[in-house]
Amino acid sequence: MSQAINQQLVERFEEFIDAYCEEEVGVLLENYPKKQRSFNIDWGELYRFDPNMADDFIAHPDHVTEAAKQALVNVGDLRYRTDDMLESAHIRIYNLQELTEIRGIRSKDVNTLVSVQGLIRKSTNVRPKVDVAAFECQRCATVTNVPQVRGYQEPFVCGGCERQGPFEIKFDRSTFSDTQTLLIQESPEGLRGGEQPQSIEIHIEDDISGLVSPGDRVVATGTLRLEQRKKGSEKLRVFDVYMEGISIVSEDLEFENIEISEEDEEAILELSKKEDVYDQMIGSVAPSIYGYGEEKLAIALQLFSGVTKHLPDSTRIRGNVHILLVGDPGTGKSQLLQYIRHIAPRSVYTSGKGSSSAGLTAAAVKDDFGGGQQWSLEAGALVLADKGIAAVDEIDKMRVEDRSAMHEALEQQTVSIAKAGINATLKSRCSLLGAANPKYGQYDSYESIGDQINLEPALISRFDLIFRILDETNEELDKKIAEHIIKTNYIGERGTREKYAMNRGENSVEMGQVVEEVKPEIEPDLFRKYIAYAKRNCFPVMSEEAQKEIKDFYVGLRSVREVGGPIPVTARKLEALVRLAEASARVRLSDVVEKGDAKRVIDLVRASLEKVGIDPETGIFDATVIEMGKSRNQFDRVKAIRSIIEKLTEQHPKDGAPILDIIESAKEKGIDETQTEHMIKKMSENGEIYQPSAGHYKLLKGR
Repeated sequence: MSQAINQQLVERFEEFIDAYCEEEVGVLLENYPKKQRSFNIDWGELYRFDPNMADDFIAHPDHVTEAAKQALVNVGDLRYRTDDMLESAHIRIYNLQELTEIRGIRSKDVNTLVSVQGLIRKSTNVRPKVDVAAFECQRCATVTNVPQVRGYQEPFVCGGCERQGPFEIKFDRSTFSDTQTLLIQESPEGLRGGEQPQSIEIHIEDDISGLVSPGDRVVATGTLRLEQRKKGSEKLRVFDVYMEGISIVSEDLEFENIEISEEDEEAILELSKKEDVYDQMIGSVAPSIYGYGEEKLAIALQLFSGVTKHLPDSTRIRGNVHILLVGDPGTGKSQLLQYIRHIAPRSVYTSGKGSSSAGLTAAAVKDDFGGGQQWSLEAGALVLADKGIAAVDEIDKMRVEDRSAMHEALEQQTVSIAKAGINATLKSRCSLLGAANPKYGQYDSYESIGDQINLEPALISRFDLIFRILDETNEELDKKIAEHIIKTNYIGERGTREKYAMNRGENSVEMGQVVEEVKPEIEPDLFRKYIAYAKRNCFPVMSEEAQKEIKDFYVGLRSVREVGGPIPVTARKLEALVRLAEASARVRLSDVVEKGDAKRVIDLVRASLEKVGIDPETGIFDATVIEMGKSRNQFDRVKAIRSIIEKLTEQHPKDGAPILDIIESAKEKGIDETQTEHMIKKMSENGEIYQPSAGHYKLLKGR
């Protein structure tokens, strides 16, 4: 473009600023440079003003940005007598009409302006970058300023003595700006089956550095650049594409941000008044899976969630509900998890053993991201699902590094990283729906849950509801399940035929009847908007009747404890009841938690406790089964066996306690031979005891 056209472009931008951005210029001047160093341009407004100029911005971003910057300086000088004060201000354009898919970026897009949408997967620390380096000649002390455009450049010769150095950079006389590198990855929701999300590096500078964290969903706008690949010192013909970030806008897509029309609102309010609204919610959760009414109600309440509370002492009580499904393979656990991903707008589905290097929480990883081998922050599934739902299959197979971080992630809903100079706290304000399989294949109803899944009891206790899902034989139930599965597959078969072949005139009435039986009670789109409306508008408060109902249940359950007996339930379960009751009120779009809500969730919690919170030997509610992984009776027996082995070892210091003597001593304490042998086996597996010789046992020191 010629210089004449350049000047014409500058004048057009001056007209645009006068017409659309006069107030923004005043705000910039008021805050420049300490609080604000950027002038933001809405591409949509620019397009309305001059479509050709807006298109030129996309095709020739470097040239047009310079014209816009000159126009800003001219307007400042003319209107406000700023004397070129805004020369260093940044022009940041945003809100492009079209988003470019990361996987769709091609060579023709290089050096053009694009916007990409995705989530921040990694980020480096914000670091200083030199813009103008001041070099002092070590011979004559002359200082030469060298602008740093590409790479690091020293003066070729000294401007004073005209010799080739040596030079030393003077940091106090150089100009620096902040810089950060982000890795933005495609959102997984829009991918087809089997596709892996692709990503692109974004280099951002100055005042937009440090504004976003791993896990944030953003729209980034910038110019695409090329970086040549190298193999050792050899330059290759292949180039990597990265983005010079111009603007980055946080776009936390969550339930509260879903658009709801007036027609949608009418349908939502009408649905909320129906007496069978809870049954309709249950019928809308994974309808292709037969049964599981309690589990589906729990998942529906998880979608609505309770109310997050912030107390005067700065304490935060979570409103998110965590649910764990434990049971036999082939019982539909994974399908329930997959369904959640399609309903919740900000959700992540992953496997405990198939997660990235960041695992389920987050990690500081060392790689060449950001230039050279260095540490960067990478978000895991719970951080990526912030303000959404994390569906984690095979959660019992999570990485060792995640186990300690999960406690904080579930209760405080943050993930803290302190490693390699990185100190960060990432938000994980999500609900967790986890699924786990028993260690030995089938769930054993006569063993406590802690003995059957590879999760610490302290972590298990963080779940508000735990459901045991068994594959039991029942002729009547098996018939219904078989019919349901066959009908579901029949619909899929017919749908595939109609999609790829001619309609052969089959009975459409019959087809419609079958579809009615397996389709969701509430259409997924309306269901999603219903939840969004409830979370946006309903913040329930407990009525006195509901408070009394929950309090009576809690106190009544604990009062059945015999002296010295197990504690039936702890205060943690009380908080779970409150969260679930608030979610139940939201289903009705009510701002009051009524007695009926309390009764509904009490039944749900009781059903959960009856499956996993009972001592399998006595049938009595025992909180230690969940809180500690073993029942009170099991703990007492372990304590007794340890004491017996300790005393017998004193009598047999060389070989240890004989097994026959252990069994006899245990019988005197009311522990039969089978139980003793079982306890000995478990204690050996857990590393509490060992065999110095065959048939003899000693306690492991330090245990």
